[in-house]
Amino acid sequence: MSDTLWLVVPAAGRGRRLGGSRPKQYRLLDGRPVLAHTLARLHQAFPRARLCLCLAPEDPWFDPAWVPYADWRRVSGGAERVDSVFNALAVIASEAGPDDLVLVHDVARPCVTGEDLARLHAALADDEVGGLLATPVADTMKRDNGSGRVAATESRRGLWHALTPQGFRYGLLRRALSAALERGLEVTDEASAVEALGLSPRLVEGRPDNLKITHPEDLALAALILSAQQAQAAQAAPGSGEAGGNDDRVNEE
Repeated sequence: MSDTLWLVVPAAGRGRRLGGSRPKQYRLLDGRPVLAHTLARLHQAFPRARLCLCLAPEDPWFDPAWVPYADWRRVSGGAERVDSVFNALAVIASEAGPDDLVLVHDVARPCVTGEDLARLHAALADDEVGGLLATPVADTMKRDNGSGRVAATESRRGLWHALTPQGFRYGLLRRALSAALERGLEVTDEASAVEALGLSPRLVEGRPDNLKITHPEDLALAALILSAQQAQAAQAAPGSGEAGGNDDRVNEE
């Protein structure tokens, strides 16, 4: 297996459910955009990775100073997440080997921890299929009847919440996404495209605080999570100071 690691971060979405005057990846968290926090977390875990950042073609908010990577390229984002990721894979076609590992991470997940990133990378080092961070479902699951009422209570046994990053070998991921797009399949994450080939990605248990910022209240929750993570890191390493150097309070524009 190749040791080369690529990171693909789709960041072309509008984040309409969050509202506001700018996309959610540019909303401020302790005075820095969510995007900057997310890239910093990835860089702390994988400083020598090669980054593809998928942005809207005409993005008035992006600042290259937020990218901590020396080896990175800007990729035109597509209408959907799958289009952005597929574009990124096409851009690096002449550089990436078929066995290079590609990790795709949501830009709106700034709370992913270095420990989870390292665990996923280690788990996929020799895995021929690939896999993703995920957490077992803890809540009771209800299926609706289409009219806002409960049709059934579903067993949560064996159910997982899919998180990111999701990691697959370059050749397999490109083949999976290409096949899914040609068949017109709904692709909500990379794992679903790989599953459509008849393969079973590995589930790597991650922390449930790997929050995806989607709704307005998620910004405040993300700030609390980051603060708690920093406190835990400080307790684990007495005298080393707070990890990251910020208290990560929400600071809205």
